[in-house]
Amino acid sequence: MEAGLRILEGIVTTLNEDGSANISPMGPFVDEGMTRLLLRPYQTSTTYRNLKRSGEGVLHVTDDVELIARTAVGRLESPPKLLPAPHINGKILADACRWYEFRVVRIDDSQPRTEIEAKVVGQGRIRDFFGFNRAMHAVLEAAILATRIEWLPAEEILADFERLAVPVEKTAGDPERRAFAFLEQYVREQLNAKRADAAVQERT
Repeated sequence: MEAGLRILEGIVTTLNEDGSANISPMGPFVDEGMTRLLLRPYQTSTTYRNLKRSGEGVLHVTDDVELIARTAVGRLESPPKLLPAPHINGKILADACRWYEFRVVRIDDSQPRTEIEAKVVGQGRIRDFFGFNRAMHAVLEAAILATRIEWLPAEEILADFERLAVPVEKTAGDPERRAFAFLEQYVREQLNAKRADAAVQERT
């Protein structure tokens, strides 16, 4: 990885073929001046397909942990308010703190996690960034764990959730508690379904 780039956890919006918005958490590598991005989506993801097709998207900095939690596992019950992007064909989260419109300049499909280089072509600020307390960091970690159910042992995931529950109990506000409870329930449901599938396969 090129020196001078670091990961910025955020949410990326891209447009689907029907013009609707796809909203996904993503941590691209960014430079200090926020002039270029390096995204590494899996080729099975909607974000990858949309960027491959249209070459445009918007990266958002947000402190909305409930939105991060739900979009991480594809359980967004209702879409948030969106605004038209001024410089590209895209959508901006109306409640984001900052946003960065980007255009793709290079795609490397030679590995399962594609490398997509992009340049920032527009940016804006909507409100101040509240910042992350320990509970918010815990929700971010929990959201990442929730996307790794297929690859990580169940015991490891559950142990990590127990560890993450401590800062949530000590420092969370209502949004963080709701987000963590949602992720915890989601993970248990998915692990139970995974165990049930394994049991069926053993009997057949």
